Amino acid sequence: MLALAPAQFVALAPQSLQLAVIVPTFNEGENVGPLVERLAIALQGIAWEAIFVDDGSTDETVSVLTSIALVDPRVRMIQRVGRRGLSTAVVEGMLASVAPVLAVIDADLQHDERLLPRLLKAVTDDGADIAIGTRYAVGGSTSGWEHARLQMSRFATQLASTLLKVRLSDPMSGFFAIRRDAFLASLPNLSSLGYKIMLDIVASAPKPLLVREEPYQFRPRLAGQSKLDAAIAFEYALLLADKTIGKYVPLRLMMFLGVGALGLAVNLAILAILMTASALPFWAAQTIAVSCAMTFNFLLNNLFTYRDRRLHGLALVQGLLTFYLSCSLGGAANVQVGSMILAGGGEWWVAGTMGAVVGSLWNYVASSVLTWKR
Repeated sequence: MLALAPAQFVALAPQSLQLAVIVPTFNEGENVGPLVERLAIALQGIAWEAIFVDDGSTDETVSVLTSIALVDPRVRMIQRVGRRGLSTAVVEGMLASVAPVLAVIDADLQHDERLLPRLLKAVTDDGADIAIGTRYAVGGSTSGWEHARLQMSRFATQLASTLLKVRLSDPMSGFFAIRRDAFLASLPNLSSLGYKIMLDIVASAPKPLLVREEPYQFRPRLAGQSKLDAAIAFEYALLLADKTIGKYVPLRLMMFLGVGALGLAVNLAILAILMTASALPFWAAQTIAVSCAMTFNFLLNNLFTYRDRRLHGLALVQGLLTFYLSCSLGGAANVQVGSMILAGGGEWWVAGTMGAVVGSLWNYVASSVLTWKR
């Protein structure tokens, strides 16, 4: 096969790729077709591509995108299997493109695609590292939002400004364009948690990014169901925690220890009930209480701490058994370390604390390897 020189490649391309629009999707079958049509109108005169990253949609999203991509070479699709999460979907889509400017837009048509040329110009011509579509600057709006949702968004904005020192009018925005090199500079430090990838990128940049904000009017959803629920708020809190405390202590370890503290409360509560309301001897009551606490810890860790490796079906049962094993060995390590410190002349409370720390760390490491394997 004849190899082409770089100059020959340039000659084959009438216009070099300028912009990649990354669109994360989950059950947006009614919206993806109209979105492609709107992108084609808004981006006339611009060499663009759209990369849809689908997280296992159960509706017609994939079939619609497949039919479009077969006839429109500007449209590509990445289907993710066993992986979920908007932030990681966006990162994967960005890494799949070589475009010098990368934009992100929701698939639900609530972001105004007509803003994309202005975002692109701000990055390519006006010197910005990142251009953000904002709902809160002059000219922007969130028409149709309920008061409670607006207040929640305002609170989240203030929280980001206070904890992360990010001075943006709309740090919760998921509508933006960024230079590829600026994204790559932030990439090693990304938390990739939850839905607020733009905030993650800005907070992870090795040096402050030059930001340009462009107002737009947030549109109401026309079709499909909103993905806004309590899980989004929880994952936003995790992102903030990872960007602050996570610099010093791994976020997953913090969550594991937090679940462990709740498990201790469950253990003591069940033990108290059994000791006062039954004739069981202490060893039997303690065995039941510990077993319940370990089961509680396992289920909570599976739901939150290791949500990205969540176990289902038979794997859930197998995981529970390996978790019992890990915690049993951790308990033995707890006792052994505490006994050694006490035998060496240490105070009982020091021995107990150090034993608990060693046991918890063992449980964390062992369960990561045995129970929630990558």
